[in-house]
Amino acid sequence: MILDVDAQARERAADEACDYVKAYTPAQASALATLLAATAASERENSALEAELHAIIELTSTDHVGLDHISPLREIVLDDLPPQLRDYVSDLLEG
Repeated sequence: MILDVDAQARERAADEACDYVKAYTPAQASALATLLAATAASERENSALEAELHAIIELTSTDHVGLDHISPLREIVLDDLPPQLRDYVSDLLEG
Protein backbone atom coordinates (compact mmCIF):
# COMPACT_ATOMS: atom_id res chain seq x y z
CA MET A 1 0.00 0.00 0.00
CA ILE A 2 3.02 2.31 0.32
CA LEU A 3 2.93 2.72 -3.47
CA ASP A 4 -0.85 3.08 -3.78
CA VAL A 5 -2.13 5.91 -5.98
CA ASP A 6 -4.37 7.05 -3.12
CA ALA A 7 -2.59 9.36 -0.65
CA GLN A 8 -4.74 8.15 2.26
CA ALA A 9 -3.74 4.56 1.53
CA ARG A 10 -0.05 5.56 1.51
CA GLU A 11 -0.56 7.39 4.79
CA ARG A 12 -2.24 4.36 6.40
CA ALA A 13 0.48 2.04 5.12
CA ALA A 14 3.20 4.23 6.61
CA ASP A 15 1.32 4.39 9.91
CA GLU A 16 0.92 0.60 9.93
CA ALA A 17 4.63 0.13 9.23
CA CYS A 18 5.29 1.76 12.61
CA ASP A 19 3.21 -0.88 14.37
CA TYR A 20 5.78 -3.59 13.62
CA VAL A 21 9.11 -1.79 13.96
CA LYS A 22 10.41 -4.14 16.66
CA ALA A 23 9.49 -7.22 14.60
CA TYR A 24 11.48 -6.33 11.48
CA THR A 25 14.76 -8.05 10.72
CA PRO A 26 17.67 -5.71 9.92
CA ALA A 27 17.20 -6.36 6.20
CA GLN A 28 13.46 -5.69 6.38
CA ALA A 29 13.94 -2.46 8.34
CA SER A 30 16.52 -1.09 5.93
CA ALA A 31 14.55 -2.15 2.83
CA LEU A 32 11.35 -0.60 4.18
CA ALA A 33 13.15 2.63 5.07
CA THR A 34 14.58 2.79 1.55
CA LEU A 35 11.13 2.27 0.03
CA LEU A 36 9.58 4.88 2.31
CA ALA A 37 12.33 7.38 1.52
CA ALA A 38 11.89 6.87 -2.23
CA THR A 39 8.14 7.31 -1.84
CA ALA A 40 8.58 10.40 0.34
CA ALA A 41 10.90 11.97 -2.23
CA SER A 42 8.04 12.14 -4.73
CA GLU A 43 5.16 12.59 -2.27
CA ARG A 44 2.84 15.54 -2.98
CA GLU A 45 0.40 15.13 -0.09
CA ASN A 46 1.71 16.58 3.19
CA SER A 47 -0.28 14.20 5.42
CA ALA A 48 1.11 11.15 3.61
CA LEU A 49 4.60 12.66 3.64
CA GLU A 50 4.39 13.26 7.36
CA ALA A 51 3.38 9.63 7.96
CA GLU A 52 6.19 8.38 5.71
CA LEU A 53 8.77 10.52 7.49
CA HIS A 54 7.48 9.44 10.89
CA ALA A 55 7.78 5.79 9.84
CA ILE A 56 11.35 6.39 8.69
CA ILE A 57 12.17 8.01 12.04
CA GLU A 58 10.75 4.97 13.83
CA LEU A 59 12.77 2.64 11.61
CA THR A 60 15.99 4.56 12.25
CA SER A 61 15.48 3.86 15.96
CA THR A 62 16.22 0.19 15.24
CA ASP A 63 19.85 1.05 14.36
CA HIS A 64 19.40 -0.98 11.14
CA VAL A 65 18.84 2.05 8.94
CA GLY A 66 21.68 4.26 7.81
CA LEU A 67 21.88 7.48 5.83
CA ASP A 68 22.54 5.49 2.68
CA HIS A 69 19.13 3.82 3.05
CA ILE A 70 17.27 7.12 3.22
CA SER A 71 19.35 9.06 0.69
CA PRO A 72 16.33 9.65 -1.61
CA LEU A 73 15.19 12.22 0.97
CA ARG A 74 17.94 14.50 -0.39
CA GLU A 75 15.75 15.00 -3.48
CA ILE A 76 13.08 16.80 -1.43
CA VAL A 77 13.07 20.57 -1.87
CA LEU A 78 12.90 21.76 1.73
CA ASP A 79 11.61 25.22 0.81
CA ASP A 80 8.46 23.58 -0.61
CA LEU A 81 7.57 22.02 2.76
CA PRO A 82 5.79 23.30 5.85
CA PRO A 83 8.27 23.98 8.70
CA GLN A 84 7.46 20.80 10.66
CA LEU A 85 8.07 18.54 7.67
CA ARG A 86 11.19 20.48 6.78
CA ASP A 87 12.50 19.75 10.30
CA TYR A 88 11.69 16.03 9.96
CA VAL A 89 13.67 15.79 6.73
CA SER A 90 16.58 17.83 8.06
CA ASP A 91 16.77 15.77 11.25
CA LEU A 92 16.78 12.51 9.28
CA LEU A 93 19.50 13.64 6.90
CA GLU A 94 21.67 14.95 9.71
CA GLY A 95 21.60 11.48 11.23
